[in-house]
Amino acid sequence: MSLLSSMNAGTSGMQSASAELSVVSDNIANSNTVGFKAGRAAFEDVLSSSVGGTETGLGSRLSGIQKMFMQGALTSTGVSTDLALQGNGMFVLKGSQGGQTGTFYSRAGQFTVDKDGYMVNLQGLKVQGFLADQSGQITSSSSDLLVGNASATPKATSAITVKANLQADATTPAAAWDPTDPSSTSNFSTSLTVYDSLGTAHQVQAFFRKTGTGAWDWHALTDGSGVAGGTAGTASEIASGTLSFDTSGKLTAVTQTSSFNPAGASGPQALSFNFGDPTGAGGTGLAGITQFSAASATTFLGQDGYASGQLASIQVDATGTVTGVFSNGQSRPLGQVAVASFTAQDQLARVGGNLFTGTLAAGTPVIGTPGQGGRATITSGALEQSNVDLADQFVRMISAQRAFEANSKTITTTDQLLSELIQSKR
Repeated sequence: MSLLSSMNAGTSGMQSASAELSVVSDNIANSNTVGFKAGRAAFEDVLSSSVGGTETGLGSRLSGIQKMFMQGALTSTGVSTDLALQGNGMFVLKGSQGGQTGTFYSRAGQFTVDKDGYMVNLQGLKVQGFLADQSGQITSSSSDLLVGNASATPKATSAITVKANLQADATTPAAAWDPTDPSSTSNFSTSLTVYDSLGTAHQVQAFFRKTGTGAWDWHALTDGSGVAGGTAGTASEIASGTLSFDTSGKLTAVTQTSSFNPAGASGPQALSFNFGDPTGAGGTGLAGITQFSAASATTFLGQDGYASGQLASIQVDATGTVTGVFSNGQSRPLGQVAVASFTAQDQLARVGGNLFTGTLAAGTPVIGTPGQGGRATITSGALEQSNVDLADQFVRMISAQRAFEANSKTITTTDQLLSELIQSKR
């Protein structure tokens, strides 16, 4: 090797050390960047020629920067739209970044919901996923994940459950049942709310009147303002029936009729009251209303209707299913976050903004649901931190510094020898 070749080899070594320092500096600068994957500089030797079995080298050069896709630590944030991937895969986003429009991939799950209801990252790129229909069934086609404009339609009440005890030694009221004076002509009452097809709430009062030993009548009343043909301020009877008990206080039989016709809504609306499991129908007689000597009291009221509701919050589970929680207490799936996996994930191209683009070397992305096909699961309310190990980076920094200094010595030594060569001419 000539002296000039030695100088060129030393120069290439300094350039390689500089490249290593550049990669290390980038890693350290992004040690707190969410979802960042550290890079590793890879070098190769340079051959000028091979003559007669003698190989002459010209130093080293940077062959590439390898992306290290090890899992980063998860940090809890408490923000439901912050998502972290655990395992292999990338979030899929669409939009524009750095003048480029298309599909991007990212491990950074700092998402939010924009003014139009789409789940987006902080740069406004739309998260891709699978939407759900009105019944909550996830569809198979991938699209922009729209989760913020959902609402819950009302459901008319059809089934009512009442659990209570009616005092066995209660005295039958002297006056006959009078819907205009229900309190004086009954022994006990309980109130509940039912909903019509528009989601309008109707307050219903159920009155129970003892008619004999082990025999009771019941009547459900509501204000006439909510009933077709009714009068505001006047109670309207919308259901009634009888209850029978044996000497052990068990419910033996139930009868009922329903005549609820809500004003301005679909009607008539059948109301089915569940008072328990009568022994006459093969039940225990103890699952609903009983007749013991204890004071009359209600222990449970339930009904299956609800009013319309607005989206109050969203929740994301490990499979990426986005569930909307509504102001009426209902919830249903709104969509599912998509995850893409690659055969050679480290061959994706960085484009800035915590984003990658696909390349031929990375392979074709396989997009599907989290937790299936080897794809990562999702942790909601958390973010994946940078996988940069600062201790390792500092060691690499020192190593690169020493390599730079050593190669500079090669150049200065070669320079001294060249100077001696020139001086020998004199």
